[in-house]
Amino acid sequence: MTNPKHARQTERGRYYSDPAGGPDLVSVTNVLDTSVNKSMALVPWGVKLTVEHVFDHWPLLTDRVRDDRPALTREVKAVHVDVRERAADLGDRVHAAAEARLLSAPIPDDPEVAPYLAQFDLWLASWRVVPAEHVEATEITVLHRRLGYAGTADLMIWLPTGPARRLELWLIDYKSSATRSAKSVYPENTLQLAALRYAETALLPDDTEQPMPRIERTGVLNLRAHSHALVPMPADRSAHRAFRGALENTRWLHAAKSSYPALTAPPAAARTTGKAA
Repeated sequence: MTNPKHARQTERGRYYSDPAGGPDLVSVTNVLDTSVNKSMALVPWGVKLTVEHVFDHWPLLTDRVRDDRPALTREVKAVHVDVRERAADLGDRVHAAAEARLLSAPIPDDPEVAPYLAQFDLWLASWRVVPAEHVEATEITVLHRRLGYAGTADLMIWLPTGPARRLELWLIDYKSSATRSAKSVYPENTLQLAALRYAETALLPDDTEQPMPRIERTGVLNLRAHSHALVPMPADRSAHRAFRGALENTRWLHAAKSSYPALTAPPAAARTTGKAA
């Protein structure tokens, strides 16, 4: 969600306020955004979008190259940023619609979200989910005060995936995309799920606390306009240790100075060679 409860944006990214009054807690997504290198995927993607924009608008751009080059440069540089922001906004709206569906709350008419919500409904139907019986929590804030982080879990739900179709408690994160395969995931999705899974505390809507439930399975529910897939992820203790390393790196980077005084050379008269006589 765009603004999870207790979350706020800072110059260092998203942090959560502790309703009990303790220190602010860095968000799980902030840790991953700070410490996980995504340039191998994002740079080619951004270049592709930019090139396609130029080719698609070539006749309109040729005159502007001569007449308005600085403005055109800014416009072309912003193409991939605009696409990423629109995708993030769509993802937020899909999350909100899925939560509303589970809570039997009104859902705004949104033609862009509708096909993704239809896939979510198909997924619920395929697993015979009855929200009142099987949904443990939706969009719930979890905290790990000792390690200093917090996050928002999209869905905790009981699914019949155990032996003899025994119900198991799943922690699921929604991911929407207009271009990626419904079966595709990123490695950092595992770190995100592990961080949420092994949090210590869950906050109920009234901010009362309970111990984090014992999560048996974790996965990503990919929602696409014409398909969906629940992809199990190995968010185990080893993944949590990896997340803790990223957390430590984030903590150091967020505390590090961004500037230091420059060192100037001493006056010529005070210089020595440093060699022994």
